[in-house]
Amino acid sequence: MLQRETPGDLPHLAARFSTDELRLRRGRQLCPPLDAHPHLSPEALGYFRRALSALKEAPEAGEERELMVHNVLKEVEAQALALATNRTGSEMLQELLGFSPLKPLCGVLAALRPSLRSVACHRCGVHVLQSALQQLPRLLGSCAEEEASEEEEEEAPPLETLEELVLGLASEVCDDFLFYCGDTHGSFVVRTLLQVLGGTLLESERARHRGSRSPEAQRTPTRECKPTDFEVPESFLNCLQDLSSCFLKDIAVFITDKISSFCFQVALQILHRKVPQLCAHLCNAVIDYLSNRNSSADGSPLLLFLRDQTSSRLLEQVLLVLEPPRLQSLFEDHFQGQLQTMAAHPIANFPLQRLLDAVTTPELLSPVFEELSPALEAVLAQGHPGVVIALVGACRRVGTHQAQVLQLLLEAFHCAEPSSRQVACVPLFATLMAYEVYYGLVEEEGAVPADHQVEMGTARALGEVTVLGSLLLQHLLHFSTPGLILRSLGALTGPQLLTLAQSPAGSHVLDAVLTSPSVTRKQRRRVLKTLKGQYVALACSRHGSRVLDAIWNGAALGARKEIAAELGERNQELIKDPFGHHVARNVALTTFLKRREAWEQQQGAVAKRRRVLNSILED
Repeated sequence: MLQRETPGDLPHLAARFSTDELRLRRGRQLCPPLDAHPHLSPEALGYFRRALSALKEAPEAGEERELMVHNVLKEVEAQALALATNRTGSEMLQELLGFSPLKPLCGVLAALRPSLRSVACHRCGVHVLQSALQQLPRLLGSCAEEEASEEEEEEAPPLETLEELVLGLASEVCDDFLFYCGDTHGSFVVRTLLQVLGGTLLESERARHRGSRSPEAQRTPTRECKPTDFEVPESFLNCLQDLSSCFLKDIAVFITDKISSFCFQVALQILHRKVPQLCAHLCNAVIDYLSNRNSSADGSPLLLFLRDQTSSRLLEQVLLVLEPPRLQSLFEDHFQGQLQTMAAHPIANFPLQRLLDAVTTPELLSPVFEELSPALEAVLAQGHPGVVIALVGACRRVGTHQAQVLQLLLEAFHCAEPSSRQVACVPLFATLMAYEVYYGLVEEEGAVPADHQVEMGTARALGEVTVLGSLLLQHLLHFSTPGLILRSLGALTGPQLLTLAQSPAGSHVLDAVLTSPSVTRKQRRRVLKTLKGQYVALACSRHGSRVLDAIWNGAALGARKEIAAELGERNQELIKDPFGHHVARNVALTTFLKRREAWEQQQGAVAKRRRVLNSILED
């Protein structure tokens, strides 16, 4: 077995296999070169292009459309491989599969299955297989009906059922699991197959399929992505377990190889939802394997892997799916005493963020908070604000240490003392800038900080709101006592609050003001009254119009009259604006201007329905 000497060796280690051996195993049966696939003639390409165009223009339902879909997909079956491995043909076939009923889809899958390896590992073919598998949530429910109707018809020998086809694909993938997981394109098929077998489509995987994302977006906690669940037969869940057990055979490869690791991460997310016992078993296997590597000079051998780009990603996912007792023991055995070191590391700070995201008990949060809290300002100075935001999020979720972390934040942003500076905390948190930096002050070291000047605060335009700054404020507004944040928001001028509402990130801060159960109606009105006189500018902004819609939906009749009256003064400007005209329609501005009494009756009825609904929800 290869020995782990230094963190720099990590990306090159694959347990029982050297790099060359791993490459050889993956490439035992090379996929055919691009020109070895069947050729798609220009005539055939033209036919499918015209057919797809006709389908898009045809009515959404009716016998004519159904017949057209069947005829086109019958032609697809005969040339499925050529279409799937042609760039233009692949794109058209993906769209056609979105229209496909059950039987034609089975025909296409059956036609591609004999060439599974070459299609799955082809840069165009892989997307066809993904698209076909992603139709299962739509088609599985119709399987029984179509199968029953087919029994009444006398036709050629029946095709394999959709269930049989998917299980057959999974069986072939299982037979050469390491190859498919390690192939750049084939790994997409494995990840989609895991989701389909588990009856869960992950939003993060759909986004990755649609296109590349920025490094910041790729590091977004996976748990924030909303999965879509659908019913699957019992055989699928059994097959999911069989397929997932394959990870144990070559666990070192899946921990250290970048492409293969993606498949393991998806498996953990699906199993956490559908087979939690197997998920826990796989997590324990990862932790046990890493814990038994060569010891690190500065603590647990696990810490070496936290500093590696590939294995740290897998460990992030492990942290998110571990049950609270196992997470507690993992922290005590491996992480305790190392949190500040992790927070300062350019890679290890991300697994630390996931650890904080996974904290759900006061028993774990207390030692974590005690260890990290003295270093908040240093962590911010090192350029790792995500750690601070994750710690604040844990305090919000668990409900403890909230006053302490807010005080530490005020100190870190240099607005705790003198107390007059605290009213400026919202702009500082939103922009992630210290007081002196934000206001351009030069203070000598050791000098007594100057009082906050209200004129200076109102004269300065609101700085650019960062995504993490917005998240920080959203967490703080959901604390049990968000009074300080609300007072700081109330101190903003109309133009400053308008800038916040028009910002892509900042608009979500106002969402939190409107939705946080900790914010009273009186506090909410006090903050929002500053926007009076800014409603037209809000309405004519992409993000501001969404905020105005949310304000409108929660407003009483009197407040609605004020908003409508202000908007009505510039009705023509609103109607011509791409965002403003939607607001005008939502407010029923034309009715307000021409038939005020009818408008008031309409709004009164809406308010009554909302009160009834709220009382039902409260009960």
